[in-house]
Amino acid sequence: MPTPPSDTLGRPAGTAGTGAAAPPPPERPSRTRRHLWLAAGTALSLFAVHANWDIPLAAWLYAIPLLRFTRTGGPVAGAAWMLGVAALGLAFWFWQADVFSPPMLLLAAALALIEAAPFVLDRLAAPRLARRGALAATLVFPAATVAAEFLTATLSPLGTIYGVLGGTQHGSLPLIQIASVTGVYGVSFLVAWFAAVAAHVWETGFGAPRTRRLVVAYTAVLALVLTFGGARLAFAPPSSPTVRIAAVTLAQESWDTKVGAAFTEFDSLEAIVGADRARVREVFAPIHSELLRATEREARAGARLVVWSESAAHTREEDKGALLEQVAAVAREHGVYVQIGVSVYIQEEPHMRNETVLVTPEGETAWTYEKAHPIPVLEPYDAGPGDTPVADTPFGRLATAICYDVDFPQTLRQAGAQGAGIVLLPSNEWEGLRELHAERAVFRSVEGGYSLVRAVNRGQSTTVDHQGRVIAATDYFDTAEQVMVAEVPTGHVPTVYSRVGDLFSWLCLAGLLGLLVMAARARAPRHGG
Repeated sequence: MPTPPSDTLGRPAGTAGTGAAAPPPPERPSRTRRHLWLAAGTALSLFAVHANWDIPLAAWLYAIPLLRFTRTGGPVAGAAWMLGVAALGLAFWFWQADVFSPPMLLLAAALALIEAAPFVLDRLAAPRLARRGALAATLVFPAATVAAEFLTATLSPLGTIYGVLGGTQHGSLPLIQIASVTGVYGVSFLVAWFAAVAAHVWETGFGAPRTRRLVVAYTAVLALVLTFGGARLAFAPPSSPTVRIAAVTLAQESWDTKVGAAFTEFDSLEAIVGADRARVREVFAPIHSELLRATEREARAGARLVVWSESAAHTREEDKGALLEQVAAVAREHGVYVQIGVSVYIQEEPHMRNETVLVTPEGETAWTYEKAHPIPVLEPYDAGPGDTPVADTPFGRLATAICYDVDFPQTLRQAGAQGAGIVLLPSNEWEGLRELHAERAVFRSVEGGYSLVRAVNRGQSTTVDHQGRVIAATDYFDTAEQVMVAEVPTGHVPTVYSRVGDLFSWLCLAGLLGLLVMAARARAPRHGG
């Protein structure tokens, strides 16, 4: 008697054994449907890059259709498409930030590879890991996102100014309190993990028990983070004494006339250091006089500390002492601390140092700090050593950094590690960074447990407390003469991040490597169609 044909489980063909028939493999979605997912994700991604037109919700949603797109197609084609999406987002950000230039395009090409990597790694590893469990499969994308952000901030000259998903959530105070433990990257992880979980639910449906368990697990983690944040806001608000601080910048008209005239006459750094010394002093004297008058006015109004913006003053190195003596005279007369931002022009190349100098009420110099992170391409001068100075005052411990330094968490973390209660951040920006840079700076306050005072020429001056609340803000472009005055909390609040640094990011990087090893050892799933 012939043996009937059997299926791969040894059952006779056409029977289902004691259970139901095995479900057929899922159909591949149509090309049209996949391209609609790609278009939707790409459009949302443009509002999730933390530029001036950000939509915080877009950061939670944009990756969902893109993950669905990459997981339902070939890895090579998916990688190519994600590279294009990343490049478009970078170009859109550069355009909004007004830094679109050929050198920046070269930088964008390298960054696009990093930005696309989380989607590519998810496509390669998540389907294999899904055979072991839904949780492991969904962790690839958030771990890769944090790894990409962290490596970019640590190894590239861009820091966190671009591509940090968590930065889009600067206005959600309960959520961003987790940055006091993990840094901003913890917020990025939660946002990216949401997309991975949602994409998994979309792919498998909500009926599978392990999918429901996954959703419960993510919801529990998010609820725990929000509970921690809410409790921190409710039970640990700023409670230390405050100090009145004034941030002064040149009036718009003065910038256009006095500064404009100076750099029309001296059209290069070489021209400044090669010109007649007396003429250089004469050209920059009206700028210094205006800043000193504003300092005296704010001191008489009760300010205990006056901060000038980045590069507000200009002096040849041999005349720096005379400028500081003028500042010291005001500080002594009014019993006020004065921090000046000054461009110091030197004979040796690259002919400039970007400094801040803190002058005490006794007329002494408490610190001189050089900018540690000049902006790539735009600021071709040497970087300072990056050692954050601190000074003890009657109203607490102060620290400082300059402008773009704030985009490097490892630099600003020094202030928190040294117990600073207030960090002074003079800046000199442009309209393309009008809101972006102020919003990014919020995370440094939460991470370090200090108040942050940003004195910004051609941008938004802001004061933020240690929990990310904006205490005061003024906009250079909306005021004839920008002066920001704030009562600033002076106390330092210890944070986990100040002590352990980027431990969370290193754990994400190690976890990603572990997940990739697990995926490499797993069998690839078979696709239908």
